[in-house]
Amino acid sequence: MLLPEFPWDTLAGARARAASHPDGLVDLSVGSPVDPTPELLQRALREATDAHGYPTNWGTPEVRRAIVDWFARVRGVPGLTDDHVLVTVGSKELVAGLPLQLGLGAGDVVVHPSVAYPTYDIGARIAGATPVRADDPDAWPDGTRLVWLNSPSNPTGEVLGVPELRRIVAAARERGIVVASDECYALLPWEVAEAPSILDPRVTDGDRRGLLAVYSLSKQSNLAGYRAAFVAGCRDVVQRVLSVRKHLGLMAPSPVQHALAVALGDDAHVAEQRERYRARRAMLLPALQARGFEVSADAGLYLWASDGTDALSQVDALAALGILAAPGTFYGDERHVRVALTASDDDIERAASRLRAAPVGA
Repeated sequence: MLLPEFPWDTLAGARARAASHPDGLVDLSVGSPVDPTPELLQRALREATDAHGYPTNWGTPEVRRAIVDWFARVRGVPGLTDDHVLVTVGSKELVAGLPLQLGLGAGDVVVHPSVAYPTYDIGARIAGATPVRADDPDAWPDGTRLVWLNSPSNPTGEVLGVPELRRIVAAARERGIVVASDECYALLPWEVAEAPSILDPRVTDGDRRGLLAVYSLSKQSNLAGYRAAFVAGCRDVVQRVLSVRKHLGLMAPSPVQHALAVALGDDAHVAEQRERYRARRAMLLPALQARGFEVSADAGLYLWASDGTDALSQVDALAALGILAAPGTFYGDERHVRVALTASDDDIERAASRLRAAPVGA
């Protein structure tokens, strides 16, 4: 199996140029949290360190109940049970592995957004299926078995509303297609009132057949290093995936499962982290605009920006200011860069100051 080079490995040259800036590198290319894991969750992890037995693939009863309660309380999705949810080892491994775990292969098509996180494509290739970029159900080709959604989008910040989701679900049901919605930025809305779940009753009319919602606590709880995530939705699909994962030995460590349960029961730390990102966005967004960038940022952790030139030229121009961004080419777009909000307050302020000081076109 031949896979493309890992995208971020190709940024070595731009990173070196940015690092040569007299005031140092500000890395806004990767969405890795920089703020401390809340003490509440660190303590929960420590409390569960006597983990002498194997963890469960499915998730402990404690964490499964926490997921069910969280969906009802926070995402407006009542009626789930333990059978509808499953703990995963972070969300990226599920994104990469779901086509394989669903038994897809040669002749099957996996659809993902036209501008998208590259792992949707990679997951299809690993399974031997064919990845296809498409945003409209009318463009889904024959043989489509799985459709990925990402709302709010990484990288664009676009949010799919209830009408758009209903149309996608209706089209998928006509053809027996599984829809998996990656929703890990849903609690970071900026220019929209909400980012509804694919499992929302306004979308499903109470029927979750063939629908999955994928979620991670890496962003909202600073748990990227814990690999704490889960999937929920159609009981039949969840249980089918679980049966494969048992054979593969895919199971989150028991202490992580306990910390995940505690995190889902506490909304205060999520609100605190959301306000940190809101403040960073308020610093960086106008600085990019002042330098001539048009920016889309309805929700999530990224500013999707363009100054009208090609993506790699924009990366080079930002690197000259000591700022490292990710080119839109990583996501299937030639005219934008992705600028992450996941940097310290000081680094965001340094980047904003450099952007404001640089003349447009410099």
